[in-house]
Amino acid sequence: MSDSDGKKTLGLRGGSRPGNVKQSFSHGRTKNVVVETKRKRVVVPKPGAAKGGSGAAPSTSGSRRPAGISDAEMERRLKALQAAKAREAEEAAQREAEEKARAEERERRRAEAEAKEREQREAEERARAKAEEEERQRIAAEEAAKRAAAAPAPEAAKAERAAPNKPAPAATPRKSEREREQRPSRGKGRDDNRRSGKLTLGQATGGEGNRQRSMAAMKRKQERARQKAMGGSVEREKVVRDVQLPETIVVSELANRMAERVADVVKSLMQMGMMVTQNQSIDADTAELIIEEFGHKVTRVSDADVEDVIKEVEDKEDDLKPRPPVITIMGHVDHGKTSLLDAIRDARVVAGEAGGITQHIGAYQVTTESGTVLSFLDTPGHAAFTSMRSRGAQVTDIVVLVVAADDAVMPQTVEAINHAKAAQVPMIVAINKIDKPAADPTRVRTDLLQHEVIVEQMSGEVQDVEVSAVTGQGLDELLEAIALQAEILELKANPDRAAQGAVIEAQLDVGRGPVATVLVQNGTLRQGDIFVVGEQYGKVRALINDKGERVQEAGPSVPVEVLGLNGTPEAGDVLNVTETEAQAREIAAYREQAAKDKRAAAGAATTLEQLMAKAKEDENVSELPILVKADVQGSAEAIVQAMEKIGNDEVRVRVLHSGVGAITETDVGLAEASGAPIMGFNVRANASARNTANQKGVEIRYYSVIYDLVDDVKAAASGLLSAEIRENFIGYAQIKEVFKVTGVGKVAGCLVTEGVARRSAGVRLLRDNVVIHEGTLKTLKRFKDEVSEVQSGQECGMAFENYDDIRPNDVIEIFEREEVTRTLD
Repeated sequence: MSDSDGKKTLGLRGGSRPGNVKQSFSHGRTKNVVVETKRKRVVVPKPGAAKGGSGAAPSTSGSRRPAGISDAEMERRLKALQAAKAREAEEAAQREAEEKARAEERERRRAEAEAKEREQREAEERARAKAEEEERQRIAAEEAAKRAAAAPAPEAAKAERAAPNKPAPAATPRKSEREREQRPSRGKGRDDNRRSGKLTLGQATGGEGNRQRSMAAMKRKQERARQKAMGGSVEREKVVRDVQLPETIVVSELANRMAERVADVVKSLMQMGMMVTQNQSIDADTAELIIEEFGHKVTRVSDADVEDVIKEVEDKEDDLKPRPPVITIMGHVDHGKTSLLDAIRDARVVAGEAGGITQHIGAYQVTTESGTVLSFLDTPGHAAFTSMRSRGAQVTDIVVLVVAADDAVMPQTVEAINHAKAAQVPMIVAINKIDKPAADPTRVRTDLLQHEVIVEQMSGEVQDVEVSAVTGQGLDELLEAIALQAEILELKANPDRAAQGAVIEAQLDVGRGPVATVLVQNGTLRQGDIFVVGEQYGKVRALINDKGERVQEAGPSVPVEVLGLNGTPEAGDVLNVTETEAQAREIAAYREQAAKDKRAAAGAATTLEQLMAKAKEDENVSELPILVKADVQGSAEAIVQAMEKIGNDEVRVRVLHSGVGAITETDVGLAEASGAPIMGFNVRANASARNTANQKGVEIRYYSVIYDLVDDVKAAASGLLSAEIRENFIGYAQIKEVFKVTGVGKVAGCLVTEGVARRSAGVRLLRDNVVIHEGTLKTLKRFKDEVSEVQSGQECGMAFENYDDIRPNDVIEIFEREEVTRTLD
């Protein structure tokens, strides 16, 4: 090792002295390591710390003089206080002096130890140099003796005579011999001095043989030497660590986090009565006892901590900026919600909806003539879309309740009022269809009073506007009312933070993959952002606004379609932007696992008795299995909820699977296995699925209006109901006489008193108005002829099938049974 490379020779002297050491291992492997020894830092308190705090004590204590104490007592107390403070100052000074003396003593001992170690090392070097010199002289003398023995006798004698008294100089070997001696031997056991200038760990630590000491062993030896030099064995200072403790932890990992030996941890566990190895897991409570026993601090963590990265952050008041209001239009079906929004947007949305009713949540932005930007959400009014209306109310600032002037308050109107009250958002009543002749806005206002909605004309606080989506009457007043309500609310958001929003709708598009309609609530969503939404995550590939244009970013209260998800999220999920994709993936995986565990726990909680009781209940219940595929998540959810409401104690509809996207071959396979039809709502089956369905006889039905789907499923479920048996009484006959006929038995001679007696009808025998027998007729005769029926007022003969106990004056009741097909309400 040259002197110019700036590296120092490794030694064991005190002080911070780094150096490089080259370790050698088997098979020619080497490793460069850095060896560094550090001195223990001694913290000495500042001299003025104790004295500085005692100056103002008398004045402050004197100013707070307790009541009822004399001047002499006060003076005595002050003197005692000053004496105590003086004593404290003296003790502090004494401690400081003792600490300084101890530090000087340690420095002196350290210096002595270093000097002693240096002298010892120098003595060892001198002894080694002397031994090498003696060895060199011995080898030279042996070489000279060999050459003298090989020389001729006369020359040797001459040489002896020439120098009888002085020692013979070392003979100079020939050049060939000198080269041969200098050339290293190529044997395995050669002992050359090529590495004599390099320092190994073995040489540094004084080790002998091929075994070299590890870095840890060397550090321990240096520590022992330092402690020995300072006098006595000083205990190493304990490092208290903050140990993060999950719900379960492996013993070896616990020891690693505490920086303790695994053997010590296992020993402590065994002393607690737990026979475990280093590879076994222990619970958090046991691990906490072990951590406290070793003197460390415990920090409990759980799997749910992965979601800490998306916790709510309170925005500063200075960062908040005004944002557009979010207005949700709600009301009963066919009351003109979408038409009213069309009139505001000057668009034609209704024409694009099947059946003229809204079946999706539409999100739009409108700029008024005054330049105010408004974000509108249009919700469906059909009864099946309850959850959609609920979602619309949760993310909105203002609810516009549309009520038709010619129809007044209807069931979904009441439901919308309840959603708005539950979400605690202000409401504006828009009385629509005011242009119709049958319009009666006063009736609407009166009906709203029953549901605690008091409009301004009724001396209330809720604004009401009379509008017409057809003529455009009152639209400006409606927009003014919305702007006034938004101004009162003072809506603000921070656009300069990580985006957060709510999924209004989600769908699986054939060309674009999973697409989510997101209403940004806080921050700004930009292209390229990594986000997590529910159990899905992704990176924003594109943002598309309500006009179908691609945008680079979306601020607060802006509805956009987001492309780039790895799966279809649930409508109503919250979107959060994360810093890295790894965080988003971890959060999504945790949520997915938590949902699986929840479903598994719900199934596992069922006991055997509960299973048997459920099986007994379902024994007499018929099920209609179906598969549902819809274009968007909200529609699928609404259909499933509508299916759950169909049925009674005898029959019910069971949705085997519901999803978003086209009908695939997998869906057809599941439908074939369960004998279920596939209901497609605004979706179609692909070519392979159609072929498979035709081969396997699976029925696929397509719908675009939810009314038709619900009605068809209801009709199919009604077909599983057992028919209702009704009895129609068609006549009564009274027995006048009983005859015995050979080969027939007893025959009743009867008079038909009411209605008609038929051969095919059922009969009951009544005695004193008590039913004695119920059965059928064996024969019905008029005179001697067999007839099919006998009219009222005529006499006939009747014989019962397998029954002979008939008496005069008994009454025969004649009835017919009719099967009536039942339907579900």
